Amino acid sequence: MRIIYTILLFFALPFIFLRLLWKSRRQPAYRERMAERMGYYPFKLEECIWVHAVSMGEVIAATPLIKKIKAQYPDMTLLVTTMTPTGAAQVQKALGDIVKHAYIPYDFPAYINRFLKTMRPRVAVIMETELWPNMIATCKAKKIPVCLLNARLSEKSANNYQRIVGIVKPMLQSITTIAAHGEKDAERFVALGANKENVMVTGSIKFDLELPVDLSQKAAQLRTLLGDDRFIWVAGSTHEGEEEIILAAHKKLCEAHLSALLILVPRHPNRFDTVARLSEKSFVTSRRSQQGEVRGEVYVGDTMGEMLLFYSASDAAFVGGSLIVRGGHNILEPAALQKPVLSGPSLYNFTEISDMLNDAQALVIVNDVDTLAAQLLQLAQNQNYRKQLGDRALHVVNANRGAMMKQLNVVARLM
Repeated sequence: MRIIYTILLFFALPFIFLRLLWKSRRQPAYRERMAERMGYYPFKLEECIWVHAVSMGEVIAATPLIKKIKAQYPDMTLLVTTMTPTGAAQVQKALGDIVKHAYIPYDFPAYINRFLKTMRPRVAVIMETELWPNMIATCKAKKIPVCLLNARLSEKSANNYQRIVGIVKPMLQSITTIAAHGEKDAERFVALGANKENVMVTGSIKFDLELPVDLSQKAAQLRTLLGDDRFIWVAGSTHEGEEEIILAAHKKLCEAHLSALLILVPRHPNRFDTVARLSEKSFVTSRRSQQGEVRGEVYVGDTMGEMLLFYSASDAAFVGGSLIVRGGHNILEPAALQKPVLSGPSLYNFTEISDMLNDAQALVIVNDVDTLAAQLLQLAQNQNYRKQLGDRALHVVNANRGAMMKQLNVVARLM
């Protein structure tokens, strides 16, 4: 099965590189360092701890863990690999010179062999569920232990993997340790063929989010810029098909609260301009990147790495990727900031986390324009309601901290 997979990947390779070039029209970084995608690097390491986090979101979640690994092994080089330029930029921003960064090569045995020969990892730490059959098999052949940390596996993903269980089962059985979010994730990994004795439940390191020490000060400054007396809500990590709903709900809110402000933050940078133009059709719109006076009813967050700042400066937060069938994004960020959390119904990427917040009555699920507008109006009019939701959300976060130390111990055992 892995041979068939590799042959199919070979024929797909030209189209993969064409896709990179296509993406580079709007994000030029996609055509930079292309040799790394084939396992060629401008540096070589004697030994390292290798952490793979596919994109910006995974890098943000993994950053506190990476810092603790570095503190525990100060003389060991830490290599962080990503697939996307936004992930690379976040590595540089959050970790700077304490780690080395590289793009992970595509999953050809020759590329992976070159990568491993160049970087010589002592242990491979893969965040969430970024699994590649040849990569895992080659690590096993070279006796490099692989741990899958903060591992989540939705029911939808498990069903998809079940269709190719012939390649998935040996891959999972080659992983040394799987540290799963919750019991349901662990059960799905085992059902797909992972060795039960290698699967453990540690919780999610997203609960161990470390807030920047200057966040409150910067949020207060931004709040003053946006308007201290306004009801301000964030729609973060939004996707195509969601902004229209969000803007329509905001229009209904503004009819009752003329001073309300929406901070609209698209998930992907290549959509910043598109979303800004969409907003301008109905609202006077300002953009974060312009750093000028804030005018109008919508403020487009068209910068990178400021999501926590936007949440912190707001009164309520809607987290995107949930009004469409996408599975949601990190609902714990606004929860950790004691904000009321709203989401659409598609949360299969965060099933156990959303269940915890739901059970604590700390998550508001909306389905469409009308339900979103109604909840926003209630939040705008009732400060006590906002506080109750925010307090409950923070309590859930604080009650579930500790996963990071458990996962750090997993790495230590493999060292």
